[in-house]
Amino acid sequence: MVCLLSLSVVAFWATITAELVSSAHAQEARLQLKNGGPPATPPGRIASPVRGTTYPASYFPNTELLNADEMRITALGTGMPNQTRAAVSISYLVELGNGDSFLFDIGSGSMANLFSLRPDFSRLDKVFTSHLHIDHVGDFMGLHIGGWLSGRYTPIHFYGPSGSTPELGSKAFVEAMQKGYAWDLATRTGALPDKGAKIVVHEFDYMQENAVVYEKNGVTVRSWPAIHSLDGSVSYSLEWNGLKYVFGGDTYPNNWYIKYAKDADVASHECFLPPDELAKYFGWDLKQATYVATRIHTSPDAFGKVMSAIKPRLAVGYHSVQSPENNAAIMDGVRATYSGPLALARDLMVINVTKDDIIVRMATVDDYVLPPAVSEAYKNAPRTEEKSPSEKVEAGKWQGYTPPPMPE
Repeated sequence: MVCLLSLSVVAFWATITAELVSSAHAQEARLQLKNGGPPATPPGRIASPVRGTTYPASYFPNTELLNADEMRITALGTGMPNQTRAAVSISYLVELGNGDSFLFDIGSGSMANLFSLRPDFSRLDKVFTSHLHIDHVGDFMGLHIGGWLSGRYTPIHFYGPSGSTPELGSKAFVEAMQKGYAWDLATRTGALPDKGAKIVVHEFDYMQENAVVYEKNGVTVRSWPAIHSLDGSVSYSLEWNGLKYVFGGDTYPNNWYIKYAKDADVASHECFLPPDELAKYFGWDLKQATYVATRIHTSPDAFGKVMSAIKPRLAVGYHSVQSPENNAAIMDGVRATYSGPLALARDLMVINVTKDDIIVRMATVDDYVLPPAVSEAYKNAPRTEEKSPSEKVEAGKWQGYTPPPMPE
């Protein structure tokens, strides 16, 4: 059977464009073509636009094209540092109708959920970190190497705040992390595209207020301070095409969020367990649980007050484990102080956003789904010579095995 992906991306998309010329989706198709065509999809999958406002009840990755004016937000991780199979640590993927993709935090365990979506990794080269706790940056190494193996042939960009001292900032974190897996990087360079090994760090002042940290292709990302543990935590907003997404990171309720998160279409903010439930969950005494839930994080009733103040089109709470008893306790706390549109995020919750609608549903994924095909640009990207062990190690090869000849 001839693989449908044997058609070139341009030829395929030109065909789709022609079919949509007389439809309301022609503009979207032309814009996608201008930006290099649609993202690469796994073999056997062809994505198409959603017609009208009726979305499938579940999101099946690589089956839906974003329209030119649409944003899709996927919760990759929504849980705690002591993650569970159903709630890994914090990460959000934001995809835009112009073809751009952004990651906000990349906490431990979240890479598995990202890979289950089988995205086009050549477009996943930007990570914005709220702070340097492991449940927010613990999977960056996996993203760097895994994305490099899976189609990214350009440097990955790490955006993050400074710290109160240089060694507590994002630049020091990345430099130390690269030293930690230097052997891994050294062995893969040559077999994989050279530039994919590189990390470009964009460290900015954690105290800057609503300052631009990224601006390209009509997308503006801003940061402002957050209050969490030590100095060096931030929140972000992403604005594009008249839409605004706010990623709160971990924070005590603060004046900056109240000021700069207003007018958000989707405002995400941590919504921790209330103290009594947190004490039960971790086995802590009530004093410790109260300190963590109400001084380091944001409890459900405080989350509700924040959302009542900023009035987003959709409030999204996260950073907990949505077991039935936890969900009830969180919901009771939120609804005591907030009556607006609400989603308590679970891993692989998907939010489609346009100026007219916000659709919330869950992704349906296959644990063994095939990865997307890498591009010709990836295959042809410059590589140095492949690495090999020293002669003294090579001398240990068993003579009872002869590998097959290399293909021409």
